[in-house]
Amino acid sequence: MKNLNSVKIIVIIFLTLTIWAVWANKAIEINYHEVISPLIPDAFEGFKIAHLSDLHNESFGEDNEKLIDVLRENSPDIIVITGDIIDSRRTNMDVAENFVSEAVKIAPVYYVNGNHEARISGYDDFEKRLISCGVAVLNNESIFLKKGDDSINLIGLRDPSFDRGEYIEDTEGKLTDRLENLKKEGYNILLSHRPEYFEVYVKSGIDLVFTGHAHGGQFRLPFIGGLYAPGQGIFPKYTSGMHTSENTSMLVSRGLGNSIIPIRINNRPEVIFVMLKSEKYGM
Repeated sequence: MKNLNSVKIIVIIFLTLTIWAVWANKAIEINYHEVISPLIPDAFEGFKIAHLSDLHNESFGEDNEKLIDVLRENSPDIIVITGDIIDSRRTNMDVAENFVSEAVKIAPVYYVNGNHEARISGYDDFEKRLISCGVAVLNNESIFLKKGDDSINLIGLRDPSFDRGEYIEDTEGKLTDRLENLKKEGYNILLSHRPEYFEVYVKSGIDLVFTGHAHGGQFRLPFIGGLYAPGQGIFPKYTSGMHTSENTSMLVSRGLGNSIIPIRINNRPEVIFVMLKSEKYGM
């Protein structure tokens, strides 16, 4: 009888942990941040940016309706996607295309690619499909976001793995040169898949950076954070939230989907909303 009770307890614990794990990998967490700078123009006071990353062909509800609802309910001015919207190991371009075709109805969508896009043979076709949906694809390009007479500069870096696989000689030098050419006078926002190049972004004088790639460290421990991130290794520094150095702020998305490791622990999929605030209005 005692053994039977022990088995029941073990089964209950196992089922409870299984249900919690499934829920925690599908329940979207929404996080809000404010970014304050005297360089933010008056017209962009209160400007709201939705940040998504690393969808990896994941679906939240039929046709990603739950993810679309999160965006719609928060009414962003723009939506930025920082790479790996598809997964190179189980590529499904239709899932990504269906999602962005609905997202562009909510707000303009700006996208930069990630290392998984670099791995697929049909990336050029995929990019054309995104553009046909109305997505602005930024491949080492910058554009001005305009409101009235004011503007801010939005830069998009192509993932370095497009240059030569995963291992690139002097990547930091190449990224520095590109940012030097793309940065403009005024407030500069950067979309880049990789947070591990934070020092490059700081050195280049970028004001605000949106990144992903780290998947929140996949397994997150209390008081410690993520355990592993590509490009950073064990106990990575940049896996989640806001990081600030000198005049540069970087927001790292924990992402939405999974790749090699099919499950997250203590690390729910995330959508970030950032509101721009001018320092002069806080005085």
